[in-house]
Amino acid sequence: MALIVQKYGGSSVADAERIRNVASRIARGRGAGNDMVVVVSAMGDTTDELIRLAHQLVDQPDEREMDVLLSTGEIVSSTLVAMSLKAMGYNAVSLTGLQAGIQTDTRYSKARITAIEPQRIRNELKKGNAVIVAGFQGVNTEMDTTTLGRGGSDTTAVALAISLGASVCEIYTDVEGVFSADPRFVPEAVRLETIGYEEMLELATYGAGVMAPRAVELGQVYEMPIKVASSMSDNGGTLICKEGSMELRNRVSGIAHDTNVAKIMVIGVPDRPGVARDLFEPLARANISVDTIVQNAGVDNITDITFTVARTDVVKALSIVEPVSKAVGAVRVSGDESLSKVSIVGTGMQNAPGYAARMFRALAEENINIQLITTSEIRITCIIEESRVRDAVRALHKAFEVEFQQSG
Repeated sequence: MALIVQKYGGSSVADAERIRNVASRIARGRGAGNDMVVVVSAMGDTTDELIRLAHQLVDQPDEREMDVLLSTGEIVSSTLVAMSLKAMGYNAVSLTGLQAGIQTDTRYSKARITAIEPQRIRNELKKGNAVIVAGFQGVNTEMDTTTLGRGGSDTTAVALAISLGASVCEIYTDVEGVFSADPRFVPEAVRLETIGYEEMLELATYGAGVMAPRAVELGQVYEMPIKVASSMSDNGGTLICKEGSMELRNRVSGIAHDTNVAKIMVIGVPDRPGVARDLFEPLARANISVDTIVQNAGVDNITDITFTVARTDVVKALSIVEPVSKAVGAVRVSGDESLSKVSIVGTGMQNAPGYAARMFRALAEENINIQLITTSEIRITCIIEESRVRDAVRALHKAFEVEFQQSG
């Protein structure tokens, strides 16, 4: 008898029919004699709807109360899946993050898992229950509910698979795996059979929404294989594992894009030691992640600093940066929320020249202006106007199409 850990995303449990479909898939696993631990997300757009409702009441909702509010979406899904299984004649129990033993740090909205005590889950499995866990949530040392941030149910599933000793973590969504680009932008995008953790982490971090970056990071640290597949069919799937095949390591694996991007420019900054610290330390204390940072060469001891944050964090970031900028003597601060990232990712870039030139040429031929560039050993990212992101993804996929065809 195997232990199977699965996760079903919001689109997979969006309505009663899809919940019954998920329950049927779980029932097949139980019918085959497997122990089933299943993590579910909130139904459809429930989380976004709850966020909108909170902001209709207050401009800046209390962080603790927001975490309690948002955690309810996953609880609803887990109970409905358990009910559906019971109606099919299978034993099942739903558990909240607290009941499942998921412990986190004290940060609200972006909490990290510190430990899992899965004894309750093991006890329920011994009773013959399929265990349905509400994803995206845990509890801190004050016994307050915390949420794990966007994609947190992926993180819940991978963490549970690790703590329970599963051989693989199965992530089910509305697509049949990881593709070379977003199929909504590029219909000819190809599905990857396998991809290494490192490449998948870059893709996920820079916009490939099929997996949460933290979940991939956990899988990499503990070498937990992760299968990404569709809950709507039994076809396809992509295995994220220790490393892709030798062939894949010589090519670009995919193109990612992210529209949750904002640029903040601090103009006329005194060019002296300590200014960057004064700007970025308060952002770190507020749990705001900064991505691309560019500082121009100083002229007459004056420089400009430009950086990007998530668009969802830009209002909070500006409220922090503006008073700090005045204190250090900067001339002004401005923000731009009309941007996107587009990235190419692949281990083939580590030792082979020419990838950046091909990327820049493809964008130039489409008359797409590059505002900022950031790189890693296996990634090149360009910040561009959001209105051109679809054109950029298509142009880049065409430029690297032969490599995708060979790796698909």
